[in-house]
Order: sequence, then C-alpha cells, then structure tokens
Amino acid sequence: MKQRVITAIVALILFIPIVLMGGIWIDVLACAFAAVGISEIFIMKKQIIVSWDFILALLATLTMAVPDSFFKFLPAFLNKYDVFYIFVMLMLVRTVLSKNRVTFDDAGVYTIAALYIGTGFHFMAAIRNAHLGLAILGYVFAVVWSTDIAAYMVGRKIGKHKLWPVISPNKTWEGSIGAVICAVIVAAVYVALVPTGRNNVLMIILAFFLSIIGQMGDLVESAYKRFYGVKDSGKILPGHGGILDRFDSMLFVLPVVAFMGIL
Repeated sequence: MKQRVITAIVALILFIPIVLMGGIWIDVLACAFAAVGISEIFIMKKQIIVSWDFILALLATLTMAVPDSFFKFLPAFLNKYDVFYIFVMLMLVRTVLSKNRVTFDDAGVYTIAALYIGTGFHFMAAIRNAHLGLAILGYVFAVVWSTDIAAYMVGRKIGKHKLWPVISPNKTWEGSIGAVICAVIVAAVYVALVPTGRNNVLMIILAFFLSIIGQMGDLVESAYKRFYGVKDSGKILPGHGGILDRFDSMLFVLPVVAFMGIL
C-alpha cells in the first residue's frame, strides 16, 4: 500500500501540471502514454519490442494518437486514417515476409490495439485542448476515478454477488451499482462548482452512462490480461501496474465523450 501511495503521489505531481498547461505538453504526454501502452501489448503477448512488428504497430498507434493538425502536410486526398491503413497493410505484408512467423492473428491484435490505445489517448489531449477543455477533462477524470474508487470500496465492504467472475472474479454487482451512484453524485457536485459550458442536468445524466462505459473498459482490460495470463499490463507504475492498468476505463470513456460532442 505504501508503494502504491508513493507512486500515485509522484505520478500526480508530474501529471497534473501537464494537464493544466495543455497544448503541446499534453499532446506529447498522450503520445508517450500511447507508445508505452502498445509496448505493454507486445510484452503481454511475449513479443520482442526490438522488431519491425513493434515499429509498425508503434507508428500506427502514434498516427491515431497525435493531434489531427499534425497531418496538415498531407495532400488533400489523404488523411490520418489513410496513413493508419498504410501501416495496417504493412503489418499484413509482414505475415508474408516472415513466412507466417508473424501471423494474421498477430497483425489483427496489433491493429486493434493501435486503434484502441491511440484513439483513447488522442482524445485525452484533444479534449484538454478544446474550448473549456480543462473543465471537461476534469469532469471525465472525476467520473472515472470516483467510479474506480467506489467500485473497490463498496465491493469490498458489501459486495456479495459476482459481476462477471469468468473475467474478473473480484468485481461485484454491489460495487458496480455503488460506483455508478457515486459517479453521478460526484458529477453533480463537480458541475455545480466548475463551469463546463454545458447543461448541468445533461452532464449529470451523462455521468451515469460514462460510469458504466468506464467499468466496461476495465472489464475489457481484465479480459485480455486473463487471456494472456498476466496480472498487470506492465510494471512502469510500481504498485499500480502499467499504463493500460491505469487508463483502461479512460480509453473507453474519452472517445465516447468526444463522439457525443462534449468538446
């Protein structure tokens, strides 16, 4: 527990100033997180990082993670998704050049991971750098973090009915429901204190759905960690695991916030 607290304090001391500054700083941080995230996928798969496969997957991930403005140099008939697909095709070509040492399944995992991780971290920076973005990103953090904390605390205190034991044996229905209630309360307090430029009632209602979506993101990470037989996605955060362990819910919630036009 002591190690977890120390890691959390150090991480927040580094993370919070970058979020407050925004701009290029959070763009760089988002790309760094995305790069670590895709490396954790390779490590979980027991694939070496010093390889062409990783380079292609990393470039595909960063293509999705960087700001859209980064691609202004491209001709009008190309966009970031075209660039992403070029890297996907190159990963597929690797299956031929490697004589199926790199399989079609491998290429599929790298493609999905690049899209999932890159897009999630892209919207962390995009939301922050939008109008009133700091307030909106703070709202997302408040909803997701309160969900995580309440799910753990309520589940530990009164949890009896397993939520999805095949995927995550420690999660309970009581913890999940308590997490949603807590997220809605926290969201109500947040929007009452912090101007977001959005309708407060709608933001409170949205918190209900974002809490559920965040928990689904958590379960998705639990599913692929169980598939690969690992406890944590990585070791970069002592006592907490990897970047994907800390941002599993965010990678689902942030794109939804953007897709719903809360920018």
